[in-house]
Amino acid sequence: MGTVFSFDLRDPVTPPVHRALKEAVAWLHHVDEVFSTYRPDSAVSRLGRGEPVPERYGPEVAEVFALCEEAAAATGGWFSHTPSGRVDPSGMVKGWAIERASDLLYAAGAHHSCVNGGGDIQLRGEVAPGTPWRIGIAHPTRPGELVAVVTGRDLAVATSGTAERGPHILDPNTGEAVTALASLTLTGRGLTRTDAYATAAFAMGTGARAWAEALNGYEALGVTTTGEVWRTPGFPGAEV
Repeated sequence: MGTVFSFDLRDPVTPPVHRALKEAVAWLHHVDEVFSTYRPDSAVSRLGRGEPVPERYGPEVAEVFALCEEAAAATGGWFSHTPSGRVDPSGMVKGWAIERASDLLYAAGAHHSCVNGGGDIQLRGEVAPGTPWRIGIAHPTRPGELVAVVTGRDLAVATSGTAERGPHILDPNTGEAVTALASLTLTGRGLTRTDAYATAAFAMGTGARAWAEALNGYEALGVTTTGEVWRTPGFPGAEV
């Protein structure tokens, strides 16, 4: 998926948890094989060329595409897995894969964990008894600085922005790269939808704030390209 993943487990690593960790790593590699747009042999790359998808990948591809259609409807079309007519469900896949990896660990007894994929994070439980997780949000225009610290338990945190890859999120209506925002961080319960909605909100540009304020169960923090920082009233963190 073109990024780095990490696991932070705060429960004892029992044999079931150790097996689940191996399963989670294998799952992420599998998702990369099926959905990576960086790999010409992936199922999604084949689909983009009009080639048939191997039958064994069919159910997973169908599940992800159904989630993409759901996100497109929920965001009024601002989320798209076919930007500029090109098949690319990346805005859905990473969050979906991370949340599934977190579920595997939780089911095995790792009830306090952080699964991080390139800055998109699924948190479970606490970092220590009575202590919530603290997640630093990188400032998109000031390398090495934080714009905010998110604090919470059982939380998903997703950030879309230009700091790492430059302008790469497209307006699905025009096909042009969106430049009104430098970053948009969304928090929610599960990373599958939180990540997809963060991508959609970033694509909305100046309309992101009003949309996020009306979105039930999610909170947002945005940084404009001119350096203005805004947040929804319930955003679970503080600026630094």
